This record gives sequence, C-alpha cells and structure tokens, in this order.
Amino acid sequence: MTFKKYICIALSGIAASVCLTQINTAFAIDNRIDQIRPDAPELAAYGRYPVGVTTLQVSNPGQLDILNAKPGEPVPRYSRPLTLEIWYPAVAADHSPSATTFRTFLRDGKTEVTLTGKAVRDAAAEKNAGAFPLVIVSHGYPGNRFLLSHLTENLASKGYVVVAIDHTDSTFHEFKNFSSTLLNRSPDQLFVLNQMALLNEQDKTGKLTGIIDAGNTALIGYSMGGYGVLNSVGAGVSAKSVSAPTVPNGALQSRAANDPQYLASIDKRIKAAVAFAPWGWNAGLWDTQALAAIKTPLFYIAGSADDVSGYSPGVRNLFESSINTGRYLLTFENANHSAGAPIPAPKESWQAVPTLKRIPAESYIDAVWDNTRMNNISQHFVTAFLGKYLKHDDSMDAFLTLTENAKDGKWSTDESGNKKPDHTYWKGFPARTAVGLKLEYLPAATSQKTK
Repeated sequence: MTFKKYICIALSGIAASVCLTQINTAFAIDNRIDQIRPDAPELAAYGRYPVGVTTLQVSNPGQLDILNAKPGEPVPRYSRPLTLEIWYPAVAADHSPSATTFRTFLRDGKTEVTLTGKAVRDAAAEKNAGAFPLVIVSHGYPGNRFLLSHLTENLASKGYVVVAIDHTDSTFHEFKNFSSTLLNRSPDQLFVLNQMALLNEQDKTGKLTGIIDAGNTALIGYSMGGYGVLNSVGAGVSAKSVSAPTVPNGALQSRAANDPQYLASIDKRIKAAVAFAPWGWNAGLWDTQALAAIKTPLFYIAGSADDVSGYSPGVRNLFESSINTGRYLLTFENANHSAGAPIPAPKESWQAVPTLKRIPAESYIDAVWDNTRMNNISQHFVTAFLGKYLKHDDSMDAFLTLTENAKDGKWSTDESGNKKPDHTYWKGFPARTAVGLKLEYLPAATSQKTK
C-alpha cells in the first residue's frame, strides 16, 4: 500500500473523500477488478494462492429451444452453448499484478471494454494441495461472466475453483427474450456443475485434472442468477408462474415445485448458496411452500432500497420464508439493486450511448454506496460463509456471529489497542467502517424474525 493511500485514510471530512475519490479514479483507469480499499474488512484481502484463469466452451444437448417455440406445438430442442471463465489456484512466483486482461461488453452490447486483474492466463494449476471446493457464479439479466469478477478472482486466491457462466440469450452482447432466462438459468448452473465434475476427471489439457472437488460446491448468483440459485437448491417455481404466458407452452413446468423432473434435479453436491438481490418474489415466482423446501445453507445479500427485486416485500420475504435451512441476510442500508455484486463501472461506461436511455454505468453503480466498498464487504462475508460451509473452518463463525445492526456495535480498546471485554464492533471491520450494514441470521425451522 502506498504512503499516499495511508495519508488519505488518515484525513477526515471532505479531504478524505476527495483523496479516496482520487484513489478510485486511478484504479478505474485500468478498469481493475482487484481493488481492495485501505479500509476494507479483514477477509476481503486476497488469499495465499496466485490465480490462473482459462476460458472453456461447453454445450448442453437436448435443451428446450423456447425462443423458437410455436403455440400449441411441441417445443423444439437444441444444443445450448455456454462460455465459461474458470479461475483457479495456480503456481506462480508472487501475487504481483499481471498483464492479464479480459475483453467484454457494456450494457449496450456493442461497446467493448478491457478489464484487468491479477490472474495469469492459463497458468499452471496448484496440484500439491488436493482438490479445491467448486464455486459456480451466475450473472443477472442481462450481464456477463465478468460482472462479479471482483469476487471470482478473489475466491480463487483463497483456495476455490471458481467458474462464471455467460448465460446464452442473457448477456449484454446477446440480449434476447426473458423467457430463455427464466427457463434456463438453473439448468445452466446444474449442467456446469456436471461439466466441472467431468473436467476434474477428463481435462484433455491436463490443466485442471484432480483439483476440482465438485462434491463440495457452492452457487453464487446475482438478480436472475440469484433466482436460478434458489431454483437450483430446492425452491421450485409456483404453479401460477408456470401458467403465465412469459414462458410459452407451459415449458417452465420442468422447474416447478411439484414436478418429478425438477425434484430429481436437486443436487446434493451443492453445500452452500449465496444470492445477491435474487429476483422473483414480487413477480409471483415463489411461494412460502416452495421456499420451505430449501435445505441448503443460504447467504442473502440485498439493498434496502432495491427497486428491481424488492426488499420488503422482496428479498426479505425470501429470507424469512426459507424456514428449513440456516440463512443469513446482509443488508446494505439505502442501497439499490447493485448492492455488493457488480464490479466497479468501467471508465467507458460513463459515456452516453445512442441505444440506451441511461448511461451504461447505471448497470454497475449505486447512488449511495461506492462499488469497491460494497465489493470488499461482499468479499469479506462470502469468504466467511464459504469458509464455514465448504471448508468447515470454525474460525469463520466469529465473522458471522455479530451484533445485528452494525451501528449498535461498540468499539472499545485500551491504550495499546487491545480490545476490551465490552468490545462488540463487527469483527474484521476497522473502527467506524461498518456503518450502514445489518447482518441477520435465522436458524432452520424459524419463519419469523427472532428478537
């Protein structure tokens, strides 16, 4: 960390705000996905592993081709292509930033941008530490496989193989009818899980052979990716949504709560799930009975001002209705739909484009919270949650068992900086940095907020 950055944090008031803005602007010049602010919570920091990254093309045969369905006729089938980006623990000399870049598109689907991270393209994988837990990441509608890359790369450095999906028909570059997203989001996630299990055994390049523990998997999804996550771990969609015309010919029945095909798809290899702003409650996709079928530990993340997925009603209802699993809800007070999930807005996204009514940056930013700040908080809590449920690290409990409202925590230290017995501030957060956050927990078989 440079001396200038430490000086910025030492300042107060307007001066500190200006200094931090200058730091963030400097990062944005390179569209970096690896930003860790000096005031980030403890577990946001990159882990001990260098990171490799590779791209993989896969195809899921025999899928319903809903975009070419005709009323009253059987839905045709096709091989559904998916592009995957895989981050993994690697062998390298150090963690210094590399020249690795990622080419992708903004919300208009035409403007190309370059993102920069720490990962080294096609680096040799770390094969002396056994197999690593698998994490599958699913973007929103629309989005792309790099939308949560601040999190994917960060988790790989901590000993996970992380695969992010470009969901066909649902990316910024290939944005098609919503029916495809509703039908395919969860099947895409489950197919990728199977593909990664096969890759662990049959990687033709040999790069990832033996390092993927698909039997110990977590799903992470944002918005429609969060919808897919809930559907993948046991929340079948409602009968009302199946009969709606959004997905023609009743094709959504294959993801419905009472459908044998759907019930057979629930995969016990999925041990934990993170849902950023999951969509669907306010659109009637879920009911309490379906949500009660979830048995997988859940970590919900939401903004209290979310006007896309909703908060209350909305994500809070999902949290309270997932009664048969232990679950958390992290709330960013006054944040909207982008709470914690998207990378910082690429510098090119601040320019108006003729095909959009709004600047592309609005697909990333929040009016109240800084993106990098939210990203670091998400990195911290997702690290703790996955550490607890995938790595069975009991030390992570201390980062998850907190005073519910961060503002109620007390910072109490002696002259030497040692914490006193009455210290209740959120573990891992520097003094005065947990403001605006709330973390709730409900154990299994609890449907209402406990006081």
